[in-house]
Amino acid sequence: MHDDRDLVEARLKRVLDERIRPAIYPESVPLEVAVWHAPGEPVPVAEGLAAEPGPIAVGQAWGAPWGTSWFTVTGTVPMEWSGRIVEAILDLGFDENMPGFQCEGLVYRPDGTPVKGLNPRNQWVRVGSPAEGGERVRLHVEAASNPVILDYHPFLPTRMGDKETAGTDPLYRLARVDLAVFDQTVWELVMDLEVLGELMLELPVDGARRWELLRALERALDAVDLQDVGGTAAAARAELTGVLSSPAVPSAHRISAVGHAHIDSAWLWPLRETVRKVARTTSNMTALLEDEPDFVFAMSQAQQWAWVKEHRPEVWAKVTKAVAAGRFVPAGGMWVESDTNMPGSEAMARQFVHGKRFFIDEFGVDNEEVWLPDTFGFAAGLPQIIKAAGAKRLLTQKISWSQTNRFPHHTFLWEGIDGTRIFTHFPPVDTYNCSMRGRELAHAARNFKDKGVARHSLAPTGWGDGGGGTTREMVAKAARVRDLEGSPKVAWETPAEFFAKAEAEYPHPPVWVGELYLELHRGTLTSQAKTKQGNRRSEALLREAELWSATAAVRAGVDYPYERLDRIWKTVLLHQFHDILPGSSIAWVHREARRTYELVAEELNAIIGDAQDALAAGQATGLCFNGSPHARLGVPAGGAASARVRPATCTERAGGGYVLEGPLLRAEIDARGLVVSLRDLETGREAVAPGRAANLLQLHPDFPNKWDAWDVDAFYRNTVTDLTEADRVTGDGGRVEIRRSFGSSTVTQWISLDEGRLDIETEVDWHETEKILKLAFPLDVRADRYASESQYGHVFRPTHTNTSWEAAKFEACNHRFVHVEEPGWGVALVTDSTYGHDVTRDVDGTGTTTTLRASLLRAPRFPDPETDQGVHRFRHGLVPNASIGDAVREGYFVNQPVRAGSGAAEVVEPLVAVDDDAVVVSAVKLADDRSGDVIVRCYESRGGRARATLRAGFPVAEVVTTDLLERPTGEPQRPGDGIPVTLRPFELVTLRMKRA
Repeated sequence: MHDDRDLVEARLKRVLDERIRPAIYPESVPLEVAVWHAPGEPVPVAEGLAAEPGPIAVGQAWGAPWGTSWFTVTGTVPMEWSGRIVEAILDLGFDENMPGFQCEGLVYRPDGTPVKGLNPRNQWVRVGSPAEGGERVRLHVEAASNPVILDYHPFLPTRMGDKETAGTDPLYRLARVDLAVFDQTVWELVMDLEVLGELMLELPVDGARRWELLRALERALDAVDLQDVGGTAAAARAELTGVLSSPAVPSAHRISAVGHAHIDSAWLWPLRETVRKVARTTSNMTALLEDEPDFVFAMSQAQQWAWVKEHRPEVWAKVTKAVAAGRFVPAGGMWVESDTNMPGSEAMARQFVHGKRFFIDEFGVDNEEVWLPDTFGFAAGLPQIIKAAGAKRLLTQKISWSQTNRFPHHTFLWEGIDGTRIFTHFPPVDTYNCSMRGRELAHAARNFKDKGVARHSLAPTGWGDGGGGTTREMVAKAARVRDLEGSPKVAWETPAEFFAKAEAEYPHPPVWVGELYLELHRGTLTSQAKTKQGNRRSEALLREAELWSATAAVRAGVDYPYERLDRIWKTVLLHQFHDILPGSSIAWVHREARRTYELVAEELNAIIGDAQDALAAGQATGLCFNGSPHARLGVPAGGAASARVRPATCTERAGGGYVLEGPLLRAEIDARGLVVSLRDLETGREAVAPGRAANLLQLHPDFPNKWDAWDVDAFYRNTVTDLTEADRVTGDGGRVEIRRSFGSSTVTQWISLDEGRLDIETEVDWHETEKILKLAFPLDVRADRYASESQYGHVFRPTHTNTSWEAAKFEACNHRFVHVEEPGWGVALVTDSTYGHDVTRDVDGTGTTTTLRASLLRAPRFPDPETDQGVHRFRHGLVPNASIGDAVREGYFVNQPVRAGSGAAEVVEPLVAVDDDAVVVSAVKLADDRSGDVIVRCYESRGGRARATLRAGFPVAEVVTTDLLERPTGEPQRPGDGIPVTLRPFELVTLRMKRA
């Protein structure tokens, strides 16, 4: 039998494009339009509505990059349209790109009531349904002339990513401002034809259902009079009734459609524009909820909800009403959809604390689902954080983007480093912007890897990234495939409803152990170094600010800065969003982030200083405060005392260079400024591989196949330049200084000994393009795996490439350390601010060398053409004879250095002490409910069992274990001589201590 599909497909496309879709609006009249261009940043709604507009006509240019224009459109519904549906069509100059990546707008009524957002797939505003005729129409549009950054060729460098460099020439031309009759029957016919045409293309060539659809489509097209589409649309629809009413087979795949708009909190637009994107999208979604009784919409990121509440109270009123009805669903329980690789332990926990608390306080909603569709991989410590926050399920999509290996499951249990398991789902639709197209639904059903044991999957449905959300067309398509032969069955459901069904039908899913590594976007661990340094510094300062403020509140009776710390935490958490901290946003975002981190550091240092002044009774300069969880230089962990420093010597080396020697280490730096020997004096063991040199800067070309700021591709290693030539090497005062120059850049390094650690400070004045700079340490250690710190513990990764899974992890994330070890002897590399690294073995052919390399800087040109240009400073430490415990301790020391004073003063005893170094106290603070209770969070840091005693430096009436939100999870206990703590490997525990 001849397959007429191609002919029918071609006919269907042309008739839809040229006749039927244009007939949706068979009659129209122009509206009058005027405009006021805001002179700078966006203005409040009341100001925009009150502004006096000037003339503009359709076809005229408007909109400087990142500008705001307020359009006023007015007109009258013709009397002859009485009884018909009337809509305003407002085309600001949209192209065919996705919503959210170009100009967009929010429509208001004259009284300031928001109506809906405008974007390329949502240009209509309902005026009358039906109209009476003669109605006076007046609408205001707050239009944003955001430039197109991600164009048809998405990786061309552009200066449009910052208002300071984008220029002032208008970007858009007003395309259409009309009142029009909306023909509901024609629109319904379009939906019928699209659904059946798309479904037909996905069915087997020799299947009877395919031919039924083909013939039905032919009959429908035959029934359409192309010169009278409106008059014949009903007859055409009648030809499709039979095939649309045929039910799905009982075994059909089930899809839970969740209305969704994945809005990046910043990306190719600044934070201030996301505030407006959220308002546009939520206005659209509340309007759609009113029109469509089956529709359900879910929105994550408590920060975005808070923006609506703060900046758009008129939109917030509609949102809260929809939430109360159970159809606008708070999702995810995090402050933002953050990166999960780089945020530190406490920051990852606080994402849930602040996110869940917002939803609980505002709506009484404590959801159990974590919603992270677009995050670039998932750290192995995350499952227990999810559980400790009171959640138990995870949804993500991004792992489907992996380039090398296909993940083997769509529904599974994810087991973290401590053994916690979380029910996890990857939607097989392979997009978080599903639009209910036939090929998407068919792909979900075919792609689903758990067939035979499960049949439910989830489809996040709506335009996302830049916002927009679900459209009425998507809802209409979903209605047609609710129960349609040949298609998966689709129903609108909340995330909780989906997960309940998925768990019920699949009680024993497979288990995946360890990190969910994304085999893509590895460059995000290095791009925009100052953003990453700002994050790490802020996390460390927040730890100290809480610790010293709590200590001062208990010991000195000073006020605890609740509001300031809450505000600062939310600022830091916002900047951990998965396009800010990873360095994949436009220049404007990172320029603002740098300034924000400066202000955060300034305020936190002031908070710390005030607390330490109170603790020292005005003699803070006489104390050295140790914010680390380990004793240091004679100063107790979390306390203050006089520090004891054992200086190293610096002498000239035979043959050139210098020798640094201290009580524990001896280092040789040759005339090139390279470390050719690092000897552990306790064991006599050499750390540097024979014939090799550490502190080696290496430069590679870095031009990935795609996604410049996001990716490093494995072939970058094929070409390398070792930077071995030194302009100057000098030794003085216990340290060695090296200066190098290469390309258009310079490097200055300072090498010194700090007890059992070789410290290297590296200052780079970076002016390269499309390069990556690495700092290499070839070690005389044979190891087939290594450890890198993650949240509340560490994860092991292989150093070999036996399989494609191992080879794909050629760039990975660490927090404060990486560690390699032979039985009984190891080496740690600790860092104060870098995350990306690689570990390789057998580079010299002996099989006994393991090389650790920290990634310092990149120079991609998209989306920020000036990425990382300028001066950067890094600190790394190499620790020979290091156990995992030593790596943990030294990592904290580098990130939480002692705040050294001078002279002598009384000791400040720690507020909390633990008698086992394996148990790390990660946070000491006062309870968020302002009860004055002390909150202590600790975890087992070495991957073993721990039995420790925690002692409080204040009278404790009772102690209780809690979740991350400080809600009791156990029975209160009266402490005796200390509080016993028993921990499993990597287990975290939160204790709430009521003061006596």
